[in-house]
Amino acid sequence: MINRSNSWEEFLENMKFIDYEIKFGKHIAFRHKDKQRFTRSKTIGEDYTEEKIKERIDLAIKNKANPIKKRVGNVIDISTNEKAQSSKGYEVWARKHNIKTMADSIIKLREQGINSITQLDNLIKKSADDRQDLLDKIKKIEAEMKSLSQDMENINTINKYREIYKYHKKNPEDKQFAEEYYSELSVYKIAAKEILE
Repeated sequence: MINRSNSWEEFLENMKFIDYEIKFGKHIAFRHKDKQRFTRSKTIGEDYTEEKIKERIDLAIKNKANPIKKRVGNVIDISTNEKAQSSKGYEVWARKHNIKTMADSIIKLREQGINSITQLDNLIKKSADDRQDLLDKIKKIEAEMKSLSQDMENINTINKYREIYKYHKKNPEDKQFAEEYYSELSVYKIAAKEILE
């Protein structure tokens, strides 16, 4: 009843439906219509206290919502498998395994709405195209990020050497200043040129 119930209230209704009377107190107790005495649920075991039953109902609901996805197995190539060639029993098992695996594969494909090889080929092609589109977008974003990073670096360089460049621009005759700050002025000019491009 626990696994069939979606809530505590539904569990209680299900118990009543199968002819159990319920008594609430410090510990919940149940009595079937054919029995004289109530049985406390905790005397059945720790998993049957009210709290544990509620937890198990919640767990059952979560398991229904998120079923475990079973992976389809691999087909065994009997013609090249040494074990299958040397052991007749293993070969028989491998054939059964392959049939079951292929049947599971077909079931999984049908669940996805794939009913023909053409549909499967189209899905594979579409998946490959989608993957390539995604890779192209990633490359484009990476290139844009690299460009932005370079722009930020250039802006930092411009901000760092702006005052030096301003002084040089106002005083172009000051050769000593130009020689002393030659590398800073060169880096500033390169950064400014790259920003304008």
